[in-house]
Amino acid sequence: MDPMIVIVAVITLVIGALIGFVLTRFILNANAKSAIANAEKTLQDAEKQAETLKREALVEAKDAAYQIKQEADRDANERRKEIKSLESRLMQREESLDKRVESLDAREHQLSSLSGQVERKQKDLDTALASVNTDLERIAQMSTEEARNELLERVRNDVTREAAAIIRDSEQQTRNEADKKAREILSLAIQRVAADHSAEHTVSSVAIPSDDLKGRIIGREGRNIRTFEQITGINLIIDDTPEVVVVSSFDPVRREIGRITLENLIADGRIQPARIEETYRKATDLVMQQVQEAGDQAAFDTGIHDLHPELIKTLGRLKFRTSYGQNVLNHSLEVANLAGVMASELGLDPTQAKRAGLLHDLGKAIDHEVEGSHAVIGADLARRFGESPEIVHAIEAHHNDVEPATVVAVLVQAADAISAARPGARRETIESYIKRLEKLESIANGHKGVEKTYAMQAGREIRVMVEPDTISDADAVVLAHDIAKQIEDEMEYPGQVKVLVIRESRSVDYAK
Repeated sequence: MDPMIVIVAVITLVIGALIGFVLTRFILNANAKSAIANAEKTLQDAEKQAETLKREALVEAKDAAYQIKQEADRDANERRKEIKSLESRLMQREESLDKRVESLDAREHQLSSLSGQVERKQKDLDTALASVNTDLERIAQMSTEEARNELLERVRNDVTREAAAIIRDSEQQTRNEADKKAREILSLAIQRVAADHSAEHTVSSVAIPSDDLKGRIIGREGRNIRTFEQITGINLIIDDTPEVVVVSSFDPVRREIGRITLENLIADGRIQPARIEETYRKATDLVMQQVQEAGDQAAFDTGIHDLHPELIKTLGRLKFRTSYGQNVLNHSLEVANLAGVMASELGLDPTQAKRAGLLHDLGKAIDHEVEGSHAVIGADLARRFGESPEIVHAIEAHHNDVEPATVVAVLVQAADAISAARPGARRETIESYIKRLEKLESIANGHKGVEKTYAMQAGREIRVMVEPDTISDADAVVLAHDIAKQIEDEMEYPGQVKVLVIRESRSVDYAK
């Protein structure tokens, strides 16, 4: 290729490149200027728009501030109006209070005036009443105190009559509801149960073949009798009674052991200290065996087989204990059977009633050794040997040492009264019997309006004859209650005592 062409071509390319470069720079400069112009124009437009927005925002802010100011002014005006209204009401209330205070002052003054008038009138009234009372006392010939007492007496009589009527109605209603059923149950129980009884005593008599044995029993210088009393713990009474020696002790078991010991010594004929001690041991074993057998038999007869051995032994000791001529063990068996029969008739479990009845007099076996009533002693003993709280309560309540709270306790109490009060169950000395009857009659005669009193039915009934002019029918009911209550409080007696008040009026005239 021709070098010139190449050079020309190169030069041409260089020149074209330069021209292109120049043109490119020119175009770029023109675009830049145009862009700058556009930017400046845009900036100016933005500034104008910003100024416009600023003016608009300022105008809106001014409008908002103006509105807020107007609202604040309205609120302030309303508050001012409310405050003025409150001030006005306060002023009115203050004026009203001032008027009320003035009115109260006027009333206080008026009341003071009226109070003075009332005091004057009260004095006039007191004077008038005193004058009237004086006139009434002069007319009635009776003082104020006497008139008051007479009025109270009349009121008391009226209340007494009303109380008597209420008592009579209540008693009649109770009798109508319970008497028939109670009679059936008690009569059935008494018919189905029977028990033996023996005399009460604290001494035992031992027969001897001849009075010569008395000296041998006493021994040389009293050696034998001292040994006997020391070993047995009882008193041996040897007096002028022919062919009889008396054994005395308040402990029935100890007395029985002494009696058997003395009888065996008399039968053997050898009475000396060593023989006395040997015979006493044998008699003790014999009596303890009898005690155990009696307790076992009593438990067997009543169908109670889970008694504690100590309770059985204590129960057996009652075989040698009597009360008012009634053997206590037989009495306990009778009470157990009566309580069981009544419980069966009432639809209750008879086992618990029998158990409580059998153990109710348990304390009498040891009441000479422990302080307290036999009911409390027996309850403590039963509690100690595992008896249930119901049985313990029935034992403790059968003489009202505590108030009966269960049906079983009431049944045992009733059975005990039946067993003790039935005819022939108990006996007492003629002296105490006469004193009891005299005490019954004296209690009744001590009441106002009583004319005569008669103790009937061996002291189980007392008939009180009253003066009909002094005692009314209503008073008779109250009098019967008062006498019965006084007998309960002041006397001790088996069973119950019926108080019968009789009031009758008789009119007598004679044909001539």
